[in-house]
Amino acid sequence: MQNVPATEQVWVVASNGQVPSRVMNLKLCVLLWASDGQDDALTRYEDTVLDLIPKYGGEVVSRVRRVGTSDGPLKVQVIHMPDDSALRDYMEDPERLALADVHRRAVARTEIIHVETIV
Repeated sequence: MQNVPATEQVWVVASNGQVPSRVMNLKLCVLLWASDGQDDALTRYEDTVLDLIPKYGGEVVSRVRRVGTSDGPLKVQVIHMPDDSALRDYMEDPERLALADVHRRAVARTEIIHVETIV
């Protein structure tokens, strides 16, 4: 099997002849901690910026919220993007950048981990 660089665009043709679908070479797990008292603001921010992901060929695979009280992240997302360029374009989206003040108030901490699908 040939290794494909994460930045190379790859297309897969389904055996039934359907329109090709893009392979998601970049898989991310995003962990978000809310600032004190900003859980709802974080959720509203997340609603808005995650809606932009398909514009760049990406997909929000999973979006979950912590239950109970703990020190862990409030929100965890799994996001697939076609490549680094698509992620960069998403991160520089003018609509997303316009929410920088909201992000600074609502998000205490963010961790982004590159992952691979096991199952």
